[in-house]
Amino acid sequence: MKFDGFDWDHGNVGKCEKHGVTLDEIEELLSGPFGLHPDLAHSADETRFRAIGSVESGCWIFCVITFRQMGSWTLLRPISARFMHAREIAYYEEEIARSDK
Repeated sequence: MKFDGFDWDHGNVGKCEKHGVTLDEIEELLSGPFGLHPDLAHSADETRFRAIGSVESGCWIFCVITFRQMGSWTLLRPISARFMHAREIAYYEEEIARSDK
């Protein structure tokens, strides 16, 4: 999805860094290719998505995001982020391999 920048403030910075993921890693993930899936269970007030992918360091990251309009700009707002567990990575890599066939 196309967006014009990131929406960071005191409300989401601490929540995103809580699990050891840096803001730079989150922006790297969301600036490159990543899997994007609707998060229907948590989308009562706004449409949310799950972003999944790896960064240059080789770490896999799971990030919940939403898009917000600020005037004519579409900003990507990370809501929370964490490093993925080994079994989640294995499952996701299997899904990628299946979809490539």
